[in-house]
Amino acid sequence: MADKIRLGIIGANIHRGWAPRAHLPAVVASPEFELTAVCTTRQESAEESRQKFGARLAFDDYRKMLAHPDIDAVVVSLRVPSHYEPTMAALNAGKHVYTEWPLGQTTAEAQEMADLAQAKGVRNMVGLQARANPGILYAKDLVESGYVGDVMSCHVSRINGGVLQRTSDRTWQREVDLGANTLTIACGHTIDALRFVVGNFSHVSSVVSTQAKEWLEVDTKQMVDVSSPDNILVSGKLANGGVGSVHIASNPWAGSGYRMEIYGREGTLIVSSEGSANTNVVRIQGVREGNTLEDLEIPEKYVYVLEGMPQGEAYNVGQMYYQFGQSILSGNNCQPDFQQAVELHRFIDNIRQASDQGREVVVDTA
Repeated sequence: MADKIRLGIIGANIHRGWAPRAHLPAVVASPEFELTAVCTTRQESAEESRQKFGARLAFDDYRKMLAHPDIDAVVVSLRVPSHYEPTMAALNAGKHVYTEWPLGQTTAEAQEMADLAQAKGVRNMVGLQARANPGILYAKDLVESGYVGDVMSCHVSRINGGVLQRTSDRTWQREVDLGANTLTIACGHTIDALRFVVGNFSHVSSVVSTQAKEWLEVDTKQMVDVSSPDNILVSGKLANGGVGSVHIASNPWAGSGYRMEIYGREGTLIVSSEGSANTNVVRIQGVREGNTLEDLEIPEKYVYVLEGMPQGEAYNVGQMYYQFGQSILSGNNCQPDFQQAVELHRFIDNIRQASDQGREVVVDTA
């Protein structure tokens, strides 16, 4: 391998999607990596991305990129239904792979990717960026070190605004079977961060609901039917004996942002943000054996990136790139990897099952 890890990004159109907002600026500011190649579905847009972000190569076919000898690792940043084929192809080509969350359109797809990654022995990472947020890392260590004592109860909410209208290139997410909706994305990221900090659930009850059954396509002026859920309520028991609740929603107006509350026998922790933990800086407040919360400064040891890493959506992705790079260089497993993605897919399946059956279900930990 060269002095830097030579990276190719699949889904690098600079005009839309997650890559131009997060992956491309993050990798450019990551010293472990060289942005060697970018790939889109058209050579013109790939060349445009190459020039803007300084890549060496541009491709309009990911198979050609994977066949190039100068590619060590690949990022798959596409719409969820398109994750499976390029991820499997990259793994079969022996490349290290970072694929965005949700890993697959279904749990079965995610399991296939995880199994192949293990068989190929390459490093693999899934884009659950809240796990790289310095504030979330600090909160996890505080809980594990006994800051709050035994966790008695916890709650997390993420209430977004703006569910009633979208441009037509984004209304594909209205179809629940395509795997990209409030349950899998907003709830997936948010509940993963909660489980990362306080531990897994053992039992859950839930309500998964579609409140807005139509969206307006603002460019075509057409109403389209919606089957994807927009409000998710979860309550349950934690494996460590505490209880937890979750409310994730995409409602029409003035969302309240993100808030994680952890209550223990010896103290309280509050993690909050105007946005969400996977994309935004969070504020940490806490108190031990008292009733007045105080701001807690996040130690520098949880910051992995250099000062030049852009703030905003690219920042936690940059934190993930650092971990991805260290894993590739050391040969140690990435965290979070594809198998952890499968576990989260299964947990979301349990939430659906509990809602569909109207009963508490045992969380699948297989």
